[in-house]
Amino acid sequence: MGSELKDLNSKPAKTQQPDPNDDDASAKDHRPLLESTASSAAEDIQELEKKFAAFVRNDVYGSLGCGKLPLKEKLLLGIALVTLLPLRLLLVMSILVLYYLICKIFTLCSAPNLEEDQEDYAHLGGCRRAVILQSGRYLSRLLLFMVGFYWINETHKDSANTQDNSKTESTKQSEERVRPGAIVSNHLSYLDVLYHMSSSFPSFVAKKAVSKLPLVGLIGKCLGCVFVQRESKSSDFKGVAGIVTDRVRNAHQNELAPMILLFPEGTTTNGDFLLPFKTGAFLAGAPVMPVILRYSYRRFSPAWESISGVRHVVFLLCQFVNNLEVTRLPIYHPSQQEKDNPKLYANNVRKLMAAEGDLIVSDIGLAEKRIYLAALNGNNRLPSVLHQKND
Repeated sequence: MGSELKDLNSKPAKTQQPDPNDDDASAKDHRPLLESTASSAAEDIQELEKKFAAFVRNDVYGSLGCGKLPLKEKLLLGIALVTLLPLRLLLVMSILVLYYLICKIFTLCSAPNLEEDQEDYAHLGGCRRAVILQSGRYLSRLLLFMVGFYWINETHKDSANTQDNSKTESTKQSEERVRPGAIVSNHLSYLDVLYHMSSSFPSFVAKKAVSKLPLVGLIGKCLGCVFVQRESKSSDFKGVAGIVTDRVRNAHQNELAPMILLFPEGTTTNGDFLLPFKTGAFLAGAPVMPVILRYSYRRFSPAWESISGVRHVVFLLCQFVNNLEVTRLPIYHPSQQEKDNPKLYANNVRKLMAAEGDLIVSDIGLAEKRIYLAALNGNNRLPSVLHQKND
């Protein structure tokens, strides 16, 4: 793929040679040159979009959220900018500050749990944990409501489609009562976390920088998040993998332990594709609960792809109604072969989610996403990025 992209970006623009007998040749040359360059650039982007279809925005706002808007959309956006945007920003910040204060009060005089350079309050029990959990679920759903998710369409798939038909009914019922070790979900946006918080209030894996953010940092610690440095290659990265495995195993065996939410794709897509799964959620060999999210839209897609965070938040808050469809699959119980082979386990769950969610399986990942974004942004360092990927 790297060589194809190099060829793509190394295409010489067609130029028209000047006629030495034409006094206006130099003036005439500019237009064909510009048209040829623009045409070549458009072809390059089209080729990139075919290769990296999982990361392409297909809404009215286009790639990077900078597409040319029709007049009607401009009018709707203008109205929302002066009405919905300030109101929703105020409500969102109020809810966020309120929950931060709840977390602050109910963690006072409590030492955080420190493990492998992690810091969290997931160990809290009793009324403290109950208040943090219940208020978190309620306020997360309220926050989604305030930004336009007035209703969420949830579908619970029948286990008949995902369980071995040879099992007896009593065995199926027994297995359904088993607590899963993790929730595994496709990843489209930061909004995914809000939905899962409102539904089951799990802990999740987040970037290390999140733990230091104002307001959000403490909330993440109360959720029991596992904070990781994505680019880390040191020995503490193995420690993080070990913590995740322990959390999955503990959640499966202990009903009081917080559930953990994992996005095995490792990055977001536009919602139509499912990328390869990493094995972190499956190393413990515990059952998992697959959940499929899809944001339906007419104008602006809530999927966070090919667009800056600020621009995404503004357009999201300016959309009058946002829609989320959720498909919850039955608990997936791994076979002994899958327990012995986490990669096989991950691939089988991925195939199931793709089939049940009508998603397209794609073999690209985060590295290709960075190449695509670099190309969209006109990054002059694209060849070096490609070279690093090939290495």
